[in-house]
Parts: sequence; C-alpha cells; structure tokens
Amino acid sequence: MVGPEILTNAQMRAADAAAVAEGTPGHTLMTRAGEAVAHALAERWPEGTVVVLCGPGSNGGDGYVAATALRAQGRAVRLAVLSDPASAKGDAAKAGEAWGGPFETPSADLFSGAAVIVDALFGAGLDRPLEAGARTLLRAAAASGVPILAVDLPSGLNGDTGAPMGYAAPAAVTVTFHRKKPAHVILPGRDLCGEVVVADIGLPPPEGACLFENGPALWGARLAWPTAVSYKHARGRVIVVSGDVATTGAARLAARAALRIGAGLVTVMTPPDALLVNGAHLEAVMLRPFETDIELETAASAVDAAVIGPAAGVNESTVSNLFALARTGAGLVIDADALTVFSEDPEEMFSVLDRDDVLTPHPGEFERLFPGLLAASPDRITATRTAAGRSGTVALLKGSDTVIAAPDGRAVVNTNGSPWLATAGSGDVLTGFIGGLIAQGLDSFDAACAAVWIHAEAAASFGPGLISEDLPGLAPKVLARLYAERDRR
Repeated sequence: MVGPEILTNAQMRAADAAAVAEGTPGHTLMTRAGEAVAHALAERWPEGTVVVLCGPGSNGGDGYVAATALRAQGRAVRLAVLSDPASAKGDAAKAGEAWGGPFETPSADLFSGAAVIVDALFGAGLDRPLEAGARTLLRAAAASGVPILAVDLPSGLNGDTGAPMGYAAPAAVTVTFHRKKPAHVILPGRDLCGEVVVADIGLPPPEGACLFENGPALWGARLAWPTAVSYKHARGRVIVVSGDVATTGAARLAARAALRIGAGLVTVMTPPDALLVNGAHLEAVMLRPFETDIELETAASAVDAAVIGPAAGVNESTVSNLFALARTGAGLVIDADALTVFSEDPEEMFSVLDRDDVLTPHPGEFERLFPGLLAASPDRITATRTAAGRSGTVALLKGSDTVIAAPDGRAVVNTNGSPWLATAGSGDVLTGFIGGLIAQGLDSFDAACAAVWIHAEAAASFGPGLISEDLPGLAPKVLARLYAERDRR
C-alpha cells in the first residue's frame, strides 16, 4: 500500500539499496517499474504509436522495459536514445538488451503521428541542468502537442525542490515509484508533473519519514466527534479577539468558522467600542467585552484555544493582548495583524510562544517575520521547517501548496488547494478552523493540517462565486464525509 510519506532522492536511493541488500535484484525492481509505466500508459492511451525517449541511466532502463512491455502488447513503439545503447551499464544495459532494437536518433520528426511520448531520459537522480541536446529534444516534444508521460519526474526537474533546472517539459502524467518526492507536491513541480501515479514496486515501507502529503490518513483517526454524553464545554471553548469598531468582520469570520468546525462554545472578545457592531452580526457566537489585557487573560485562562490577528489591529493593544494570551494555557492561533505588529522584532513574539501555538502567515507576512528566509531557502518546505524551528511553534506557510511544519522537523504539504480560496477573508476562516480543532483536542500540528485540508475541500465543493462567508457553512459537509468514512473503517 502506498502511504502519504514523501521521500527525498537520498531516501529513495536508500530504499532501493535496502531492497537489493535484502535480496531483491535491481533488475527486478527496474522490471516492475517499467511494467508499471506501460500499464499506466495503456490505461490512458490504449491506442496509437508510442515514442519512448531513453537516457543513459536507470531512468532510461525503465523506459526500455516499458517499451518492451508495450511492444509485447502489440503496440507500435519507436524508441530513441540520447547516447549509444552500448554505453549503458548494469540493469539498464540488461533492459536495453531485452528491447533489442531498433534504436532511433532523436529528432523533432520523431513525434509526428505519435499518440504519446514517454520521457525516460533522466529521473530524480539528475542534479544539473539538461545538456543542450536533451533540452532541444524535450522542447520539441512539448511543442508537438503530443501528451508526455514522464518516468519518475519530468526530465530536468529537481526532485527535492520542485524547481526546473533550466528546463523541464510539462507532463500530462508522471509515473513514480514507491512514494512521491517533494517535486510531485511542491510548485512549480506539481504542475509540471500533471497527474501523478505512484506505483508499488515492492520496496519496504519507509521508516522515519518526516515529510508527508496532507490528507485524512495523517490525522483523521484523531478527529474528535461528539458522543451521547457530550455537552458544549466538553466540545471545546474558543475565544477570538476582535479589534476596535473599524476592524471587526475578520474576527467574526474566524469565530463562525471555529463554531462550524465543531467547537462547542465560541466567544468574540471585543473592545467596548466594537460591542454594538459585533453584537449586530453574531447569533450562536457569544460576545464578551474587555478593556484590559488582564481581563483578556482571565477569559483566556478558561478556554482551550484563542485566535488573535484577524481584525485585531496593528497597534500596541494587539501586542499586549497577545502577551496576555501567551500567559494562559490556551493554544494560540496567530494570524494577520498579530503577525504584522511584530515585524520590527519577531523574536519578541517568539519568546512567549511554545510548540502548541500556530503561526499562519501568507508569504508577505512570512517575509516580515523571517526576512530573506524564503529567498534563501531551496524550497518552501525548507523555509517553513526553519521558521518552525526558529519560532518554536507550528508554522503554516499559506499558498497553493501550503506547507505546515512542526518544531521537531515534521512537515506536511497540502495538495488539494483550491483556486476559489483566492478571496478576501478566506485566511480568517482557516484561522478559525484551526482554533476550533485545537479546542476539540487535536494537537496543534494535526489541527493545522486538518484545517488546511478541510478548508480546501470546502472551497472545491462550492467552486465559482465562493466568498469567505460561505466557507464556514461548507465545512459540515466535509466533516460529514469524514464521519461516514470513519464508520466504514
């Protein structure tokens, strides 16, 4: 069974080596990989000529096996090689011998009349830009309009960072083996890979993985569900801190989201001047005025989670309010204004937080808290892990490929992101979802991962025309599906 673990190139090489050391010949692994490619191709393109581009290494060996298997099925197969097949070594040489020829010279004319092109030039092992010949060939393949199936990764794509090394031709389908790699889930690699098929080639399950693809397999078993004896306080208590009368809407969005995600009691803590405007827009969400940080601290000492940032205001009150919350045992979710207000001295905020707290910046806020970190990091995973380590909190870097990282090095990449979330206020709803899940007993890392996935699923279920006010009301349908899946297990 293929799990949610994501493995780096080094981890994949180690898994291959371990399987060989335990008695599985490398040629057997290559045969399984190549046959998996042939199977995926035949399912999607059952007819027409197949053009296979083979490189000099093991990726090319997978291509030889796939070509041989397709030819045995009666398909017309043309195979082109970048270098003399006689120069292939080891298992790739055996696979080339099994193909037996003919071998064609790469050219743009090769793709005329093809139904599909197999890119088996270079897989994840490539650590440098493509040479001119390979780059020209792949540009011609992309320009032909013929769909490309990539073996392991589109050639030229860095497997660990998801960034093209000069050029990588976009694939309609990528067939990889054992587990996904970072490039399959991080942009722009994720887009360049197209549909990703993970084939089980008989390697043992990975041990010690610390990078995962987000989904219910990671946290679904720990979601809290009410029982016959549940009551509102047992389902979790959340407070959301509102700013003054000029900025209140985002706090209400977060509060409604916390309630819809399952928290039993949600209260908006409001300055007196915003009491009327907040009260006019709230029903099931409670409302409580406060004037001092001491009053806020007292209220927060009786709840499970506290949200601060949406509509909080970039001012000294937000600073003192965050410090007040940090003096309690509540799990904190910190977003928007509560991040920006510490941009001059992020360490001041980090010094009062702990591993149960969650930072939820978008890239601009991330840059203000961790100047230069995104640009200096090879990828968003590394940047977010570093941020979690520096802050001592769960760090959540928003985006189409949201990354969540814990201080202990665990990281999760979200791949179900919806373009419909590009609307004002959607981040405030996400913050409320996280707070509501923490209040119900999920640890902060699981809560952040679950909230991001549910948030995106809710948006996808609505589609065009989505606005942030819709999102809290869409969460129950996603939760109902998760609840039904729990019963089936």
